[in-house]
Amino acid sequence: MHIAEGFLPPVHAAAWTVAAAPFVVHGVREIKRTVAEHPESRLLLGAVGAYSFVLSAIKLPSVTGSSSHPTGTGEGAIVFRPPVMAALGTVVLVFQALLLAHGGLTTLGANAMSMAVVGPWAGYAVYRLLKRAPWGVAVFCGVAVADLATYVTTATQLAIAFPDDGAGFVGAWSRFLSLFALTQVPLAIVEGMIGVLLLNALRTWAGPELRGLGFGRDRDEDPSLAGVKRDA
Repeated sequence: MHIAEGFLPPVHAAAWTVAAAPFVVHGVREIKRTVAEHPESRLLLGAVGAYSFVLSAIKLPSVTGSSSHPTGTGEGAIVFRPPVMAALGTVVLVFQALLLAHGGLTTLGANAMSMAVVGPWAGYAVYRLLKRAPWGVAVFCGVAVADLATYVTTATQLAIAFPDDGAGFVGAWSRFLSLFALTQVPLAIVEGMIGVLLLNALRTWAGPELRGLGFGRDRDEDPSLAGVKRDA
């Protein structure tokens, strides 16, 4: 989902930057508020950002001008909520553009919209909707959907910029989706499984920090969280 530097028409790149900017600004404010209210969460916040950076740096060639990869943003959205990931994911994308040549600065807005905004919100929404399902199922689905929503958004961005000569937007969108799916669907499944293992480990290693952030508060009925609560 890293659209390459200069690949989008300038007007499209600017439009996506404008669209993503309010989410990023709000995310920065949320990070400041979270750190002020829960200073003990700084290490966890850094770990979530580093996890997303490393995971999304795994790059597989896909549609021309883009790539397929895990995102690591679904896990962060479940822990810190989507607004935080809008800012944190954008920081990840900036460093990847500058250090790894993944994506670019002109396409930063488009990449941020797909990976740092739409993906986290979609994944978190699914996680919350499945709050009465087993915890591992909710996490797996949330993380996988965050990954898939990112690639659907990128396919949409590319289809808007490069519609099919005959079938227009719909034809281009279908083509981009089908090409992305070859690599992205398996990646989403794998990331979903990794997300369950990661968040389960965090419940053991960073229980106090997670409780301070309200993690699992909406799943009081879930017996799988009972051990975490008793440790309080």
